[in-house]
Amino acid sequence: MGSHEILTQPTDEIPLLTLRGIGRAFPSGDGEVEVLSDIDLDIRRGEFVAIIGQSGSGKSTLMNILGCLDRASRGSYRVEGAETADLEADELARLRREHFGFIFQRYHLLNELTALENVEMPAIYAGRSLSDRQSRAAALLERLGLGDRTHHRPTQLSGGQQQRVSIARALMNGGDIILADEPTGALDSRSGEEVLAVLKELHASGRTIILVTHDAGVAAMAERIVEIKDGRIQSDLPNPVSADARLLETEADIGPSGSEPSVSSGGGFRRRIEQVSESFRMALRSMQAHRVRALLTMLGIIIGIASVVCVVALGTGSQEKVLENISSLGTNTLEIFPGKSYGDVRSGKITTLSVGDAEQLARQPYVAAVTPTVSTSRTARYRGEEASAQISGVGEGYFAAKGSRLLAGSFFDRSSVRSRALDAVIDENTLAALFADDASLALGATIFLGDMPARVIGVVETQQGGFGGSQNLAVYVPYTTLQTRMLGDLSLRSITVRVSDEVDSDLAETAVTEFLTLRHGTKDFFILNTDDIRETITATTQTLALLIAAIAVISLFVGGIGVMNIMLVTVSERVSEIGVRMAVGARRGDILQQFLIEAVLVCLVGGVLGILLALAFGYAFSLLGSSFRLIYSTDSMIWAVAVSSLIGIVFGYLPARNASRLDPVAALSGG
Repeated sequence: MGSHEILTQPTDEIPLLTLRGIGRAFPSGDGEVEVLSDIDLDIRRGEFVAIIGQSGSGKSTLMNILGCLDRASRGSYRVEGAETADLEADELARLRREHFGFIFQRYHLLNELTALENVEMPAIYAGRSLSDRQSRAAALLERLGLGDRTHHRPTQLSGGQQQRVSIARALMNGGDIILADEPTGALDSRSGEEVLAVLKELHASGRTIILVTHDAGVAAMAERIVEIKDGRIQSDLPNPVSADARLLETEADIGPSGSEPSVSSGGGFRRRIEQVSESFRMALRSMQAHRVRALLTMLGIIIGIASVVCVVALGTGSQEKVLENISSLGTNTLEIFPGKSYGDVRSGKITTLSVGDAEQLARQPYVAAVTPTVSTSRTARYRGEEASAQISGVGEGYFAAKGSRLLAGSFFDRSSVRSRALDAVIDENTLAALFADDASLALGATIFLGDMPARVIGVVETQQGGFGGSQNLAVYVPYTTLQTRMLGDLSLRSITVRVSDEVDSDLAETAVTEFLTLRHGTKDFFILNTDDIRETITATTQTLALLIAAIAVISLFVGGIGVMNIMLVTVSERVSEIGVRMAVGARRGDILQQFLIEAVLVCLVGGVLGILLALAFGYAFSLLGSSFRLIYSTDSMIWAVAVSSLIGIVFGYLPARNASRLDPVAALSGG
């Protein structure tokens, strides 16, 4: 212990704090620098001890070890007989939370919090209820002369006022041991005297005061002065002046040491809920205090979520449009053609597909409508206008089978088919080519299809995506008319069967195949199932949507990495805040929880903003007047929010874990 004299104490009382052979060394290059060496020191309850020494003497390092902010490299340090070297990080946090109160030279107040919120911080980690800690914090500030400054932020307070806020924070959980590191170092003389007067009152109330200073005048107010030099204790002597003066002091009005409970009387579950709620509020305050940084953090998530929601809406809209187009080809229909397939060169010679087949199929229970079909190409003429058109001979059930929409006039009926009437129904393309889009001019007009005249009785919507495309001119006449008056051939090009809505199209296709094979004695036909087309195109659109969604998910992943990077930067920027929270008793889990909630909140808000951006895009798209529309899915939005929260947890964990594992004393010094 060197040549210093140890202050004699009664031997029947266990010292509050006991240090034996304490040494502290820090890495420096290839070796170590020893800051403290062979420190032996006892501090008893209720003492006022000043540790004095020049800058670099090791006094602040000693205070950090005394306050469990730092660990000794060697030696033994006991608090009320308990060896601190055996304690885990959270157990040391409990000691700081329940026994120690810190008063720092630079105050270490959090600028985004008010004076009241800074003071109540230790009680958050002690599990006090919101009302209890607010009333306690307000009472302490009132006693320290800051009753009218409770809602001021640190930047709105003077240095002396900030230090008094720091003192109130040190007393929040009782603070039976007050560690003051150069508490007057950053203050003017008047403010310094006020702070020292508060420390005297705290001592008079029974608290143990450990004051670290380089100012002999400040140290003179202590009962006992420990001088340290070059990491070793040089002397440990009582201060007779201060001891005599203490006899004249009266009981202070700040309250006796340990007079306030340090934990909430509520259950553990309730305390946990309150701690999570407080972490949520702290995350909100942090985001509000750093709006630009929070927005930049969210940007990747916003773009990724908006992309995913828009892609899902685009895919759903595409599928609806495709199904709408397919429905114009005929909903749930079977097209029966001669031959084995489209490439069968013998199909033109097969004439077994007949009107009788169509009539017999119409009697089957699974059939809703049947129409024979023949076709040819001819020039359609009206007065001076002419154009090449596809002439389709169909039955009266064709338009029902195909789901055709009548725009003007009427369809021909069964009597027209039987009588081989010269009636014609034209589509919109033919109307535009021959009648300049004037339906009133077309209805009742006689047009020539090659050499055959026909009277226009109706106009239908152009068939979308049919064979040959939707730009061809289409004219429909009774199939009997086309067979006898134009082709001179009774064979059919195809038969169109509309399957009843309650019947599965695949089962109907099997039944039709068996029926016609039995009638023909052989399978000399093939069937085109439009439902297969629908399923194929739908599967294709789903594949394309999945591909685009994968790209959107990649952007979401990149956004998550951006969250992690900025949160890592945030941790490095907020090491001092983390140090303060640890000094007032925050556990590693508390720090982890706060930063994790902040990351999740950033991603969650980014997810909501991404959904709003996607909806705004859909609204803007609708203003363009396109018939195509984006169809949004509530499920996709819920999944988007869930995924954004998951991203916050996954990518926020590493920064939060790094924050929780910071060394308190290193964090307080800025890293």
